[in-house]
Amino acid sequence: MRKLADRLNCVGFEGDAFHGEANVAKMRAGHPLDDADRWPWLDRLGSAIGDAVRSEGQAVAACSALKRSYRERLEQAAGVPLLFVLLDGERADFAERLGRRKGHYMPPSLLDSQLATLERPAVDERAVVLPCSWPVRRLRDAVLGRVRSEAAI
Repeated sequence: MRKLADRLNCVGFEGDAFHGEANVAKMRAGHPLDDADRWPWLDRLGSAIGDAVRSEGQAVAACSALKRSYRERLEQAAGVPLLFVLLDGERADFAERLGRRKGHYMPPSLLDSQLATLERPAVDERAVVLPCSWPVRRLRDAVLGRVRSEAAI
């Protein structure tokens, strides 16, 4: 997220920073969030994205918008069209990425609940799906390519 935001010269949001204390405590204790936990979080993050887009022209955010309804809620809260990027892969790929995160409150034990919740974007959603195994620079360049191709239309 940071490399993409830097390349686009825009603000980048880490979605986890928008969780309330109760959500953080719940995840830290190893309990997955449910829809009711996520709605206020998605509203706060979406509002921040929308404000940034309206004032600066664009923004980047990293978050787990796992379900279509979450992506719709995020876009509604933003009030601007959003492009979603899913880093997809096998469970082992995600586990390896999670293992590299240091000092994060979400324990790797919640990975299975996240994968069970995941609804990959449908063809009618404005989304791009990329392999999570790609290096960060390649992911960044693929997203930039999509953004630039849409801007040319």
